[in-house]
Amino acid sequence: MHDDRATSLTGLFLTQAAKLGDKAFLWTKLPGPDGTLRYQSLSWRETADKVNALARGLLHLGLTAGDRVCLVSENRPEWLIADLAIMAAGGVTVPAYVTNGIDDHVHILTNSGARFAIVSTSALAAKLLPAAARADVEHVIALEPVALGQSATFELHGWDAVLRAGRQSAAPLAAPTRGDLACLIHTSGTGGAPKGVMLSHGAILANCEGAKILLEAIGLGDETFLSFLPLSHSYEHTAGLYVPIMVGAEVYYAEGIDTLAANMLEAKPTIMTAVPRLYETMQGRILRGLERAKPLQKKLFFRTVALGRKALETPDEMTWLNKLENMVLTLLVRRKVRARFGGRLKAFVSGGAPLNPEVGLFFTALGVTILQGYGQTESAPVISCNFPDSLKMDTVGPPLAGVEVKIAEDGEILVRGELVMMGYWNEPKATAEAIKDGWLHTGDIGRFDEAGRLMITDRKKDIIVNSGGDNIAPQRVEGFLTLEPEIAQAMVFGDKRPYLVALIVPDETAVADWAQAAGQPADPALAMQDPAFKAKIGEAVKRATAHLSVIERVRHFAFADEAFTIDNHELTPSLKIRRHVIKARYGERLTKLYG
Repeated sequence: MHDDRATSLTGLFLTQAAKLGDKAFLWTKLPGPDGTLRYQSLSWRETADKVNALARGLLHLGLTAGDRVCLVSENRPEWLIADLAIMAAGGVTVPAYVTNGIDDHVHILTNSGARFAIVSTSALAAKLLPAAARADVEHVIALEPVALGQSATFELHGWDAVLRAGRQSAAPLAAPTRGDLACLIHTSGTGGAPKGVMLSHGAILANCEGAKILLEAIGLGDETFLSFLPLSHSYEHTAGLYVPIMVGAEVYYAEGIDTLAANMLEAKPTIMTAVPRLYETMQGRILRGLERAKPLQKKLFFRTVALGRKALETPDEMTWLNKLENMVLTLLVRRKVRARFGGRLKAFVSGGAPLNPEVGLFFTALGVTILQGYGQTESAPVISCNFPDSLKMDTVGPPLAGVEVKIAEDGEILVRGELVMMGYWNEPKATAEAIKDGWLHTGDIGRFDEAGRLMITDRKKDIIVNSGGDNIAPQRVEGFLTLEPEIAQAMVFGDKRPYLVALIVPDETAVADWAQAAGQPADPALAMQDPAFKAKIGEAVKRATAHLSVIERVRHFAFADEAFTIDNHELTPSLKIRRHVIKARYGERLTKLYG
């Protein structure tokens, strides 16, 4: 570590803002003079002015040191401004997902004891305000005009009014240190009620310092990030907010997942963070698009993938002719693929869930580098990540600088360093179970390869132990299932059972193909009742698991009634499946597969 390290997240930002001044920083879509939405920017100086004004505005409303402030907003400049202002006023940010319902908000507000809340839109306020009325919230600040019910127990303030009050104040701002609490990020809860993870300024800064070393290996310059994962998730909170601040990058905010492809062409990002599900979806779209391509185009594309993989996996076997052909294919194929992502992308960084190595190899062979990382909210969140010069897709790379990792006797990954959380908010028992002798017990199983790169086997608590006593990693099997074009989502089941079964969500394209062939409407419910459609999905299941060991093969499957989504609580906001929710809903159906 260096002596010139930042002492706090707010200190880091203010130092960068003073240095970068009028340089463009945050970009968001706003109506232009003709009413058309177009990207417009805030400079570092303008952002700092708003941060200072909001911080003093919060102090004017009575915020005191250590007060928790719930933040409910989609990704936009005001999210970053609010987060920094809360800490600059001496408060603690409590991010909440925009997908939360009223009861979810009630849990987070009461669990954290938040006195303040900030909300962006009237639609989000419709869920937050009733929750605030049931909790001990005293002040709510809204970016947009919202209607206040007569039963409100709190004061409602406009964002602009609070900024105006702050600009008229000369109240001194806080000077937090690395050891101070910065935020309470609630785990997305793959099993049970979310817990508030206490992250210090130093934990997040340590992550950023390690990430900067990683990015320097890619080649740091004038970087541009495109942010679309929820900033309320620790992954985007660190990698999509504070890492860009540390490297002095510009940040574009995507309008949404549906517009991501168009936003990439507009923003032309150099670095982007995403979850494996996005890469799986993009791979599927590319392969479906190839179905309409000319035979020569298909041949060139798949030859590019094959040679790219060979260069990655067995570079010593590349002949001079292979290398020459690979250079030509870069001009003919890879350049066009890169253009789809804006043309300047240096690397995607994958996290939040395990990336299937086949997906990573597919993109990297096409010239779009994917660096898989590993972490969790309790480690602020990044523990390790692949470096571009030692990329190996079935690993998550070496630990970041300043991070100690060891493997316990039972295979569990243990982590120590400044990045480790301060504990769970108001849950000393859970904290004592998670952190023992300074080591964070991740609940993940793994090992190191010969080059010191970490390999994740599975979640300790998710491991299936069949009736024969064999340990099976369900995420590995599910990853291969969802690589098949006919299968959109899958969850395998089989704890204390003789073999694995699966719950399958068929892909929309497979349903559409069936409907066209059968002369039926494209209704998944109708398709799933047709024996021929079920046989087609069954063939996909066989293909997916044919190369796996006998105990990992799926013998039978059932269809889910609908896709796993955030709205039906079967996916977390970071798109991981909630096994306990899915098992509660479909347990009887899965059990019947054992006859």
